[in-house]
Amino acid sequence: MMPGPTIFEKGRRGAGGQHTAGAGLQPGDVAIPAHLLRRTLPDLPELSELDVVRHYTRLSRMNMAVDTNFYPLGSCTMKYNPRACEAAADLPGFRNLTPWLDRLPQGERYVQGALELLYRLEQMLCAVTGMSAFSLQPMAGANGELTGVLIMAAYHRRQGNRKTHIIIPDSAHGTNPASARLAGYEVISVPSDESGCMDMREFRKVLNSETAGVMLTVPNTLGVFNPRIPEIAELVHGVDGLMYYDGANLNALLGWCKPAELGFDICHLNLHKTFGTPHGGGGPGSGPVGVRHDLECFLPGPAVARMEGEGYRLRERGEWAIGRIAPFHGNFAVLVKAYSYLLLIGRDGLRSVSGAAVLHANYVLERLKDRYPPAVPGRCMHECVLSGRDLKRYGVRTLDVAKALIDRGFHPPTIYFPLIVPEALMIEPTESESKETLDGFCEAMREIADLAAADAEEIKAAPRHTVVGRLDEVAAARRMEVTASSGTYVGM
Repeated sequence: MMPGPTIFEKGRRGAGGQHTAGAGLQPGDVAIPAHLLRRTLPDLPELSELDVVRHYTRLSRMNMAVDTNFYPLGSCTMKYNPRACEAAADLPGFRNLTPWLDRLPQGERYVQGALELLYRLEQMLCAVTGMSAFSLQPMAGANGELTGVLIMAAYHRRQGNRKTHIIIPDSAHGTNPASARLAGYEVISVPSDESGCMDMREFRKVLNSETAGVMLTVPNTLGVFNPRIPEIAELVHGVDGLMYYDGANLNALLGWCKPAELGFDICHLNLHKTFGTPHGGGGPGSGPVGVRHDLECFLPGPAVARMEGEGYRLRERGEWAIGRIAPFHGNFAVLVKAYSYLLLIGRDGLRSVSGAAVLHANYVLERLKDRYPPAVPGRCMHECVLSGRDLKRYGVRTLDVAKALIDRGFHPPTIYFPLIVPEALMIEPTESESKETLDGFCEAMREIADLAAADAEEIKAAPRHTVVGRLDEVAAARRMEVTASSGTYVGM
């Protein structure tokens, strides 16, 4: 689709709709006060209502979205968002709520439905993870990580422990080191072994009495499940450290495995990924944190309590709580969608979700491994990590593959992550996609690899069929300027 003229170029004098300011006011209507009216009119384009609608509808069709294209973004779990969940979040009783209602005298009686939903969702998340209690307050995955590590720090302060560092494998989710540093800990990174799991020999070397805990993404960012997690947990607990579960990849384990049963003490979940509210475009997100029984006192408050005969009430956690981590009770609309999603699919549905996600990822792995070598041997979980390193002999890089996919109607997968894989392609098909969609994606990937050998320049010139062509990535990030006449970015 070509860019077309800007709305300023389309406008012409006298083409605008009828100007009705101040007209048709009825007794009792409130007009705009004179001192607030503009002294001079802004130089705005004049178009009919129909032209305005067509202009912005056309712009919307230029965007990729989960509703229009396949999004195989590894680690992002860009699954389909059921419209039933959207409808639930849009119910007037939820949509029109304000979190300030509970501040009014007896205000909690006006939000009993919302409080009951929060209470029930906490119980559901406990059932999914095996944890004893949850806080729904964190507003994103990274916010949940920070909350979890602050809980870890609060526990060690209460115990009187001297803890200086947190151990994180190099295959962990990318924000783990930042969360640990923000909580005041040093980060010790442990390399992966040939299987893609944390090297146990190196792990034993750095584990000591000053280890506050270990942060693990399960499965890790290579799409590998570490079968030695119970052993790791036993070693960490032996030095009074805590096991932290990063829930970024929980979509692989739903209904089959609970983090608490593996030995984890703290976990965060990404409701905006795992439970049907795809993130992207800046949010909103939700990163609830769950803990084992003896850590409940450290969770941020307030908590929703069920009072016999009195409905639902908010109560503070107590003196050991780490305090609020976010305003109010998190991103409430996302919580409603997650609650609706869990009701929609049920316990058996969770197993189907993860089973299909793992099947789809392995199908893609099998279809592409002869063109793009896998990062690690064997089967994967819900995502596979491949490498475009063999295409460098033709002068083609993973970035070029990503651009060529756009021309073929597919959003690129995550590229150059995890950092430990050269020319990485991190593909997560999720359970939402059909076999036909996966086949189309795999055929496009194979075609690109073959074309790289035959005509590398064609791949390096992609995308050719988009509104904006190949960007100078660095200049585009530093100088986000658009020229009004051409719709192209400065720095191309």
